[in-house]
Amino acid sequence: MKTQPNSTTAAASKSPFGQLIKQKLLLFIIYAILIITAIAVLYPVIWIILGSFNPGDTINATTYLPESLTIKHYVNLFNTTNYLIWYKNTLFVAVMNMILSTVLVVSAAYAFSRFRFPGRKQGLMVMLVLQMFPSFMGMIAIYILLLQLNLLDNLWGLILVYAGGSIPFGTWLVKGYFDGLPRSLEEAAKIDGASHTTIFVRIMMPLSVPMFTFIAVNNFIGPWMDFIFARLVILSDRNKTLAIGLFEMITGRTNNDFTTFAAGAVLVAIPITLLFLMLQKYIIEGLKAGANKG
Repeated sequence: MKTQPNSTTAAASKSPFGQLIKQKLLLFIIYAILIITAIAVLYPVIWIILGSFNPGDTINATTYLPESLTIKHYVNLFNTTNYLIWYKNTLFVAVMNMILSTVLVVSAAYAFSRFRFPGRKQGLMVMLVLQMFPSFMGMIAIYILLLQLNLLDNLWGLILVYAGGSIPFGTWLVKGYFDGLPRSLEEAAKIDGASHTTIFVRIMMPLSVPMFTFIAVNNFIGPWMDFIFARLVILSDRNKTLAIGLFEMITGRTNNDFTTFAAGAVLVAIPITLLFLMLQKYIIEGLKAGANKG
């Protein structure tokens, strides 16, 4: 025998008071998850920052309220290590990779989006397949290729590999954005006698600033703290990047200056943080554009 649902309970669940309780409970759960996530993210950041100002050579004794703070680790970083050379090398690689990668990605994406040529579909499929394999699978082949080109222990070897590796994913992303832009703008410009270069520079680029910024920032951050490939290619002290230099600072039996390492790690994060703060508007717009038109 089937029982009829309690009309009082059903009415209570549909009442404004019951809905308000559900909304408050859902809001509480969302805020709790966000707070826990923020603590998990910020805890190691605060810990490493305080560790860089903590006296001594270890950060294990670092507390949130240290008795004394010192900047001697930052002074030692510049006086006793080649940190400035590492920083200059890394900044050079990141900036040049950002410029070269953005040019290659945007040019390839525009060609695949707006032109029809033999091998277009095959080229897109090849780039799609290349994204399925982890990058370290080709490191031996890349090492041999750089050796033959005399680009080992050369910063340009890093730049060329980073730039080439960013093409498949970046091309698909930017191509999806270009596909979403109306072709009527280009057709009107062609009627007025504009060339493909003029259309790209004066029409497509201004409309694609958020996406270009997103690609440029990603290509800047990519090599900033890459360790595995840089460790494979860079052999001399004068070409070391930040990741290699900081790693060697705390490895080995005699290298245990963890507080100086913490100071170096804090300075590493400054350019990326400033870049995000200055360009966060365009980065967010680029993410939304890629999600909607990709």
